[in-house]
Amino acid sequence: MRIGGFRSAKAAVEYEASYLAGMSLLPEPAAVYDVPTAYGSVRVYRFGSGSGAPIVLLPGRAGTTIMWRPTISALSEHRSVYAVEPLGEPGMSTQTAPITSAADQAEWLSAVLESLDLREVHLVGVSFGGWLACNQAVRAPSRLASVVLVDAVSTFARFSARLVFSVAVAELRGWRAFLSWVSGGAAMPESDPVADVIIRGMRTFRLGTPLPSRFTDEQLRGVRIPVLAIVAGRSVMHDPRAAYARANALVPNVEAELWPTASHGLSAELPVELNARVLRFVNGNRTVNGNSGFAESYGDDSGQDQRAAQEL
Repeated sequence: MRIGGFRSAKAAVEYEASYLAGMSLLPEPAAVYDVPTAYGSVRVYRFGSGSGAPIVLLPGRAGTTIMWRPTISALSEHRSVYAVEPLGEPGMSTQTAPITSAADQAEWLSAVLESLDLREVHLVGVSFGGWLACNQAVRAPSRLASVVLVDAVSTFARFSARLVFSVAVAELRGWRAFLSWVSGGAAMPESDPVADVIIRGMRTFRLGTPLPSRFTDEQLRGVRIPVLAIVAGRSVMHDPRAAYARANALVPNVEAELWPTASHGLSAELPVELNARVLRFVNGNRTVNGNSGFAESYGDDSGQDQRAAQEL
């Protein structure tokens, strides 16, 4: 297994300029950490200083801390928020040893939480970050209070065949159209700092992690901490209805919600709604299987489930 890195020194310099431009639009971090682990140095930013257990954010593939721009201000008003940049991906973390398994992924994240003395953490992950969060709940949950999985990939359902094909096309024709497709056709202007840093990362960075494998029924049944699983009804990553049904059926302490009008770009499309939902969940306003008023308005009632089925 190779170690993640940029294809050239020039690509690394250009990426850093794009990254810094994106970070300049975020609130000033209260602290910046480069946490040593057995697999490399992990960049973590802390925002806010609210009381209560901290929220730890895990971005989607190549999204870095910059993708959390609509989220950080809202959440850090209430709690300390830590944004982690995963090893083996573009960003400010530096991988130094191979990551060959899901166990390795859980090990480096455990080392980060331990080094920063973070306990009773609410782990929030989007897309690949959702897989990382679920992986932590499966393999090393001792420092976790809960996990929030936002259209987590390869977690409750397999990657779709059309996704695999579209990634291959993007390698040849460019990533901007791919991001637009993933986000339900949303425009990706050249001036968008989040899109720019993602595209540069995907185009010029060789990933240093294995493709995540879907969790088994037994692994999901073994998750004992509270889980909020939000599935985007228009996601192209997987079969949304299959993911929603499997989360509901297998995870013991789950609130599973299908948001039928949302694409995989849910965190950018509906930041106000997502931030409010996350805060309600981590504050303990929980229900069984997502039967809250908010969930009903975004896809847990039978009428909206039927409309989602028609859309899909």
